Amino acid sequence: MQIPRGLDDILGKIGNNVKGNFEKFKNKIEEFPKYLDERLKEIRDKTYIKLKEYMPIIGGAAITALPLYAKAPILTGLHIKNLYKGTGGKLLGYGLIGAGVAIAVGLGIVFGLNAIHSLPSNHVEYLGSSNGYEAFVPHDTINYNGHTDPEGDLILNNGTILHNTVLDGQYSNTIIQNHNAITQLNNQFVGQTDPVNNQQYVTLQDFYVIKGQVPIEQVTINGQTYYVIEASSINPGNIAGFYTYQGWVPNFEVAINTPGTIPERVPGNSPVFTWTNITGTLVYETHLYQDYIRGFFGGAVLVQSNGTIIPYGINTNIPTSAYFSNFTAPSQVYNPSS
Repeated sequence: MQIPRGLDDILGKIGNNVKGNFEKFKNKIEEFPKYLDERLKEIRDKTYIKLKEYMPIIGGAAITALPLYAKAPILTGLHIKNLYKGTGGKLLGYGLIGAGVAIAVGLGIVFGLNAIHSLPSNHVEYLGSSNGYEAFVPHDTINYNGHTDPEGDLILNNGTILHNTVLDGQYSNTIIQNHNAITQLNNQFVGQTDPVNNQQYVTLQDFYVIKGQVPIEQVTINGQTYYVIEASSINPGNIAGFYTYQGWVPNFEVAINTPGTIPERVPGNSPVFTWTNITGTLVYETHLYQDYIRGFFGGAVLVQSNGTIIPYGINTNIPTSAYFSNFTAPSQVYNPSS
């Protein structure tokens, strides 16, 4: 097969280094690029899976972060491989890609994607938006550093969800108590009927909205990766507690981060209570739960620009500040006809 001009000298140099191993394949030279294609695909797929695992933390920054002497051979190799479809082009392309990957491996950049584990224990990443709202949603508890913390999901302002998130520090005990209380009420009431709209009660969920970026430390607990919120590093006034229908917590997070969303309160004589859907049930149910959990107050709604409303309750067991005053003490009254 004709080798593209300009590649002979470089191929000669590579050939001297790989001659010993290449002898094993000399009788199958036409199949060798196919073999390399399969191996590269395997490596690519495995790397993608690893990247996907760490995507909330590193995003697409890993390749960009490569130094020039690691990135250049990889990009050049890919270019040559795609440009020259023959055996020589593929061999040279893979040779350059391999050189770049070897450098990256040596630096622990590409295949050392667990680099966060090797960082000092006090290394903290800040996730989310400085102007946005993130939400911690507790589901369970976990033993961390000798004490019990709430464990659940962290929903970022862009909709990204980090599972296996632990909230450690201030308010952790309060959150556990609130979540246990709301779980007990769910066990008691879900399945019973709302006396006003004759619909069954739905499962409610407590969650905790954080104003601004969230300090996160990635740790390993019993062999499992967790993302620990360093709550003591958050301004106490930048956290507020709420509760709503379990299935609408992500909707709440989207709405609170969307310009034009207005928090309002539902008066006791509102026709919303009679709506035969989750919205009508939820308005009544948030009021019902406030009678059983100290510090809970129901009857608020987020009104979106398209007219959709999300009923919710306020959890005053988490002290807050003026950042959340519109959401914890809505001044406007909701009128479904307006």
